[in-house]
Amino acid sequence: MHGKIPATVVTGFLGSGKTTLIRHMLQNADGKRIALIINEFGDLGVDGDILKGCGDETCSEDDIMELSNGCICCTVADDFIPTMEKLLARDVKPDHIVIETSGLALPQPLVRAFNWPEVSTQVTVDGVVTVVDGAAVSEGRFAHNVVAVDAQRKMDDNLDHETPLSELFEDQIACADMIVVNKSDLLGEDAAMALVGALKDESRDGVQVLKASMGQLPVGVLLGQGIAAEDDLEARHEVHHHRHHDGDDHEHEHGHDEFESFVVTCGEISDAKAFAEQVAEVIRAHDILRLKGFASVAGKPLRLTLQAVGPRVDTYFDRPFGVDETRETRLVVIGQAGLDHAAIEAALNA
Repeated sequence: MHGKIPATVVTGFLGSGKTTLIRHMLQNADGKRIALIINEFGDLGVDGDILKGCGDETCSEDDIMELSNGCICCTVADDFIPTMEKLLARDVKPDHIVIETSGLALPQPLVRAFNWPEVSTQVTVDGVVTVVDGAAVSEGRFAHNVVAVDAQRKMDDNLDHETPLSELFEDQIACADMIVVNKSDLLGEDAAMALVGALKDESRDGVQVLKASMGQLPVGVLLGQGIAAEDDLEARHEVHHHRHHDGDDHEHEHGHDEFESFVVTCGEISDAKAFAEQVAEVIRAHDILRLKGFASVAGKPLRLTLQAVGPRVDTYFDRPFGVDETRETRLVVIGQAGLDHAAIEAALNA
């Protein structure tokens, strides 16, 4: 393993807080050069833009690569391996690689890919970090908005596995070297510790289970685990056994036409808090599953990031607008087919 670049795989369902955790890590990288591979989903590269907006010299745009061709575990040969080869061919190698998977990715096939000859001699899996929505899991759900997660699955034309979502959650737990119980501040100390204990009982020996709020964990805790997970696949048993299909046998039964997404562009807003409340009302009124994007607030030099799963809306200012950058508001709206685009756009522009 000596001389290999360590890679950390970050997995977890939609809304668990993967992007927030990674953004915090990049902002506190302490000079470590981190390359980031994002398995993006959606019409607007929002997650990529959020992470590019971290404003830290350790996460320049050249160090961030997006995989937008679908679920990462289904596109290993065509997408992930070539991306890794491109990254490893650089003159200046990263100190660490972080891979944010789609919430629908089976982590085991991705870890297995690190045994491919193209990368096995140069990279090792430092550890698999599974982020869970503590508030949702404590209530017996694997995600805050289960319908939104299912919508994400059904909209991905490249998804090559029909795993029941409950089994996918079990796979993410089974593959983890570290489980981050995020949003623990919404639980209270007793409930948070009870969930930590329950997840420890369900996990392999040696798996760390930590609680966090807003994904705020020290970089030294997340990185540098030294697990070499690719050599330990037997212990990471899969509840769902991923099967590849070739030729005419390959079928997709996702009901893609039942869901849709579109982008709404608005002008500047005057009040960030009031706009977040307005967005929440629009989500409730139109049964929107997921909404994320950016806004320009009049008089503010920084761009406002919005992320909503169901009516829960999180906002923060991420970076200054560029000199030539248009000050506008752009939001991706995801929901079941039949959304009233005109009414939603009018309500967001009101």
